[in-house]
Amino acid sequence: MIWAWPTFFEDRLPYGRGSVFIDRLPYGRGSVFIDRLPHGRGSVGACVRRWGTNGVVSALLSAVLGTPLCAASVMGRVELTDSRIASVRKSRDYSGVVVWLLPAAGNETARSGGKHARLIQKDKTFTPHVLAIETGTTVDFPNYDPIFHNAFSNFSGQLFDIGLYAPGSSRSFRFQRSGTVRIFCNIHPAMSAVILVVDTPYFAVSRVDGAFEIADVTPGEYQLKLFHERATESALQGLERKVPVEPGNLTLPKMEISESGYLPAPHKNKYGKDYPKTVEDGAMYPGAPN
Repeated sequence: MIWAWPTFFEDRLPYGRGSVFIDRLPYGRGSVFIDRLPHGRGSVGACVRRWGTNGVVSALLSAVLGTPLCAASVMGRVELTDSRIASVRKSRDYSGVVVWLLPAAGNETARSGGKHARLIQKDKTFTPHVLAIETGTTVDFPNYDPIFHNAFSNFSGQLFDIGLYAPGSSRSFRFQRSGTVRIFCNIHPAMSAVILVVDTPYFAVSRVDGAFEIADVTPGEYQLKLFHERATESALQGLERKVPVEPGNLTLPKMEISESGYLPAPHKNKYGKDYPKTVEDGAMYPGAPN
């Protein structure tokens, strides 16, 4: 068998400064036009037409580019309604909504390991307040305050306690189960954050204006899911939908999330007890039980 190997026409390459036209792919089955590549600095212009046998060309080019061939971007905007929060009502702050695409059955994506994320502690605040990660990601908790902290969660998403640690130090924890993890500090009751662990690499957190973009999505069938800490489960489930993703950009219709059923509730410290009425940062461990 004689293979018809590709012919390359290169224009001001590499690193996104030109384009490549590849003709006569293996087995003479088709052609590829790739524009402004590689390494995520451009886009795939016209994908592969009439693939070679067993998707050989697709796999080869995807490996070279480091991103799914013909990947898509899924964009949209969320809006929070019926809110009692001043920043939402007056400033229209629609940040902190997590949107993710869960692959349909039989279309699962490979689980990527070794990812890291950070939840910073500074000025007695967790930043970001809402952090979305893929299952298996390790989160670092650096303490940039001149005081001690003790991040923990005793909610059902994933229980953990990284203990008391000093200013300028950091602790880490690997989240191996999907779910909602509500984070608190055992010393400072006003500190809180949410980590949403999802079984997909395709997710985004909305910005202040409510806009979001999920990049580099492999074409296929997905279930769109959302999370917002002040929305009820039923309100979020009502927004779920099937989303067929094709190469290129997909803009979803605006989604409104009602906060009408939100009931704030106080939390206990990690021992299940009330926090001291006055927290003294000079105390060695004010969150410890008496």
